[in-house]
Amino acid sequence: MSQTANSKKEAMAQTTSAAQQGDNIAHALAGAGGGLLSMTLTYPLITLSTRAQVESKRAQSSTYDAARRIVQREGIAGLYSGLDSALFGISVTNFVYYYWYEWTRAFFARAALRTRASEKLTTVESMIAGALAGSATVLMTNPIWVVNTRMTARQSDSSSDLPGPATESGKSAKKPSTIATLINLVKEEGPLALFAGVLPALVLVINPILQYTIFERLKDVLAKRRRVTPRDAFFLGALGKLAATSITYPYITVKSRMHVASKDGPQDGMGQSLKRIIREEGWGGLYKGIGPKVSQSVITAAFLFAFKDALYEASVRARSKIPVKAA
Repeated sequence: MSQTANSKKEAMAQTTSAAQQGDNIAHALAGAGGGLLSMTLTYPLITLSTRAQVESKRAQSSTYDAARRIVQREGIAGLYSGLDSALFGISVTNFVYYYWYEWTRAFFARAALRTRASEKLTTVESMIAGALAGSATVLMTNPIWVVNTRMTARQSDSSSDLPGPATESGKSAKKPSTIATLINLVKEEGPLALFAGVLPALVLVINPILQYTIFERLKDVLAKRRRVTPRDAFFLGALGKLAATSITYPYITVKSRMHVASKDGPQDGMGQSLKRIIREEGWGGLYKGIGPKVSQSVITAAFLFAFKDALYEASVRARSKIPVKAA
């Protein structure tokens, strides 16, 4: 009798584990899909922000002027420089992040159920889960974003008001592909160049923690009143990202500068980079490009959470229609 009971418990545990694994993958795929859609919609703002972050103080201009110069010099396609690497990067980043976040969150939920008879995580537990997931994501995907930043910033190097190589005719040379950029980077600067800016990137793990924690708390408050819709998730995601990006923006600037620093240029650490920017450009230098970046981050987060919730709900409905085989 006891053997039968133990067998049932083991079978239930395996079923629960398999269901949790499937749920983690569903969240990860939904996050990746939402990231692809939202990134595609807002990528021109990323281009404007990244170039503003890495340009010298001699190239001050409004967002409108910057966009106009890029279109005049490079065409509409200039606003989408590095889009292929960005789409690959955001899909991998979101898949890894949401998979590990849900896995860590489930681990804490099981522990909480044993100690206080409730699966609901505290704010601190949610933040720890986000920190672990974010750190794993940074270490796995930093090379992708180094390549993307190089590709996004490259075209500005050939403009008249920025330092950088240009062809003898004054026109920019044809930009290499993502793979060619990666190969050239490793060949010229070594594999460690792929991890440039990893320290500020790890500091920036607090960004999705703040964003997701604010989102979850607001969502919980709203859920007590009524069902949370993708439209609600859109606005709650926007609020969470607005707060998170505004707080952490100086480290975003430092990370972008470190991504594009060549082997012959200054190789400052994070602290030195912060001091250099303040010394040479003032405190405003830490916030260059914040307008398009905050706009892009808020819009991206809003669409991401809306798309993710819709995709996740669709996957749940699809899985619920799949008949479960009897043990």
